Amino acid sequence: MANVGYARVARSIRTPRCSSPSAQRQGAQKVFEDRASGAPGRSCWVAGRARLRAPGDVLIVWKLDRLGRRLPHLIETVTALATCGVGFCSLTEAIDTTTPRGRLGPFERDLIQVRTRAGPVAAATRGQKGSRKPVVTAEKLERARTIIANGLTVREAAVRLKVEKTALCDALRC
Repeated sequence: MANVGYARVARSIRTPRCSSPSAQRQGAQKVFEDRASGAPGRSCWVAGRARLRAPGDVLIVWKLDRLGRRLPHLIETVTALATCGVGFCSLTEAIDTTTPRGRLGPFERDLIQVRTRAGPVAAATRGQKGSRKPVVTAEKLERARTIIANGLTVREAAVRLKVEKTALCDALRC
């Protein structure tokens, strides 16, 4: 089992002040440090990734933004590691996929909540209002009342109108 650290060091910093020492304290046997920005200059990332071969190996980073700049890239990278059985540990964000509690569950849940809240706002900007159209229209409701008044059951009326019985019951209560 190998614990591998990775640090992408900004050009302005020149030294991996926090990244390398933190990863080593966390148990990384080897820390790979890239000092260039951008994907073509990340040769140490390729070398470090090659060291993560066996299930149970762990990639340790000081901060998520040291691994990648864009969220889709981060998710893709962590997912690719997980499919190989490799764990991931981000020290600053307290993400540790080697523990049941740290498997990006809260992170994913937060993303879902943000998207859920953004959905109605986006629909409103497109001019859409409210939710789904009701299955039982006013016309179907009148037909259902007529059918029921002629002695048939709600279930039989629902079958004739091609709607669910529960939807028809809900509409009749209104």
